[in-house]
Amino acid sequence: MTVSRFHVPAMDCAAEEQLVRMALDDRDDVERIEFDSQHRDVLIEHHTNADTIADALEPLGLGARHVDDTSNIDTQGDSGRERTALIIALIINAGFFVGELTVGLISASMGLIADALDMGADASVYALSLAAVGTAAARKKRLARVSGFVQLALAAVGLVEVIRRFIVDTELPDPASMIVLSVLALAGNIVTLVVLNRVRSGEVHLQASWIFTANDIKVNALVIAAAIGVIAFDSAVPDLIAGGLIFAVVANGARRILAMSR
Repeated sequence: MTVSRFHVPAMDCAAEEQLVRMALDDRDDVERIEFDSQHRDVLIEHHTNADTIADALEPLGLGARHVDDTSNIDTQGDSGRERTALIIALIINAGFFVGELTVGLISASMGLIADALDMGADASVYALSLAAVGTAAARKKRLARVSGFVQLALAAVGLVEVIRRFIVDTELPDPASMIVLSVLALAGNIVTLVVLNRVRSGEVHLQASWIFTANDIKVNALVIAAAIGVIAFDSAVPDLIAGGLIFAVVANGARRILAMSR
């Protein structure tokens, strides 16, 4: 049995960790996977050539590369705790998806609507991870493919709506709602990743949590910056720019899921 270390430089959020796990979960030659989010490394216990593992990770587009082989891997995993953590993560992300989408529609903010879709995309990955436990590889790939297509379709609809609002004069979004919901979503993201990190290591490593939350923090900060722009320029353009950028991020995540589900 070999334990190989892979460096995954683009593994910036919890959803991407789940993508890595799902890409390898159906392989008979992989026994265990451990994540070192602080260094963006993945330890994989397997009985095959490391190159075949690299080939399985390559379609994700996360830049995974084999670093070395080691004997250090934690074998004290607790699947029950992992399932509980995934359920908590799913509830938090699904809740903010509904909340941000509702307030985004009421306040006419494309930034909030796009951020809601980003939270919904994370929730779908957690749901997939739960649904795929103990199922056949073919079913896992079907579930992933459906999720990818749904996310891609929603992102496309969102981008079209952003373009439409650029062309047609629309009402100004409510910047106060944008700021309040983004701050709450940021808190939800941090709670989610702290819960996942506790399961992974048994204690909270703040540095790792901040690295892991990097993309979600940027998205929340982008919506807050857009709200400030709406106030400063008395224009919906900052909100539309933020929405377009976030929809593009979600579309790219859907592309990775579809690549993984081939």
